[in-house]
Amino acid sequence: MAILTMGTRPKELADLLASVAGQSVPAARTVVVANGCALPDLPPWVETVELPENLGVTGGRNAALDRLRDMDLVLDLDDDGLLVADDVFEKITGLYEADPRLGIVGFRIADETGLTQRRHVPRLRAGDPMRGGYVTGFLGGAHVLSTAMLTEVGDWPESFFFAHEETDMAWRAVNAGWKVLYEPDLLLQHPRTSPARHSFFYRVNARNRVFLARRHLPAPLVPVYLSTWVALTMARTRTAAGLKAWFAGFAEGWRTPCGPRRPMRWHTVWELTRLGRPPVI
Repeated sequence: MAILTMGTRPKELADLLASVAGQSVPAARTVVVANGCALPDLPPWVETVELPENLGVTGGRNAALDRLRDMDLVLDLDDDGLLVADDVFEKITGLYEADPRLGIVGFRIADETGLTQRRHVPRLRAGDPMRGGYVTGFLGGAHVLSTAMLTEVGDWPESFFFAHEETDMAWRAVNAGWKVLYEPDLLLQHPRTSPARHSFFYRVNARNRVFLARRHLPAPLVPVYLSTWVALTMARTRTAAGLKAWFAGFAEGWRTPCGPRRPMRWHTVWELTRLGRPPVI
């Protein structure tokens, strides 16, 4: 398993590692990646990687993958999360043993009161966070990746830094015939936050929307997808500063490299639509 940290949550990281150590089935290996920071003292069973600079979520996770490619599965966890139950690893093993084409498993994320925010339910109809099943995306804070799938579809897109990298991975997985499962019985307790509290969020959010379209969508869907998100952003964003940052990121998405373009098959467009989220929203 892999945990990415920026060194700002030493107590939360210690609590998370204690919950990892308390699992009924132990993790084969645990890697903590320091993203441009120094690490506190950690238990001797933890492997560490200290990156000289912050490579973002995508670069940090890829650094962990470089250490864990000999594993069948890689579990990524946020450093301020907590595994409440002690049978999480046991359940994960059972899910993958039951389905050889299972590529990604996403956790349910809830705060300390048990509330799951709507944005943490990976489908459009998000009223019931306890309804699991196959989906078109997953949450970055807690998920499992099949390394066999990664060998086929590739690693995290480092140009994204953070925001929508999970969608990029999920679209590639579905396009290659792998399944993405939302399993609400797998729970990560996580403090409630809002990513929109930073102007940087607006910029990379918009930039990476453009990256997604440029990398993966068939040409006729590119203007539909981006026009939809322009309209939604105009309707939802309440501050002039947020809109200014968003449109700056939108422009940046067109003029900066984002990796190779490999449009998904039209069959994949249909599959994503069948699963409840067509790739135009």
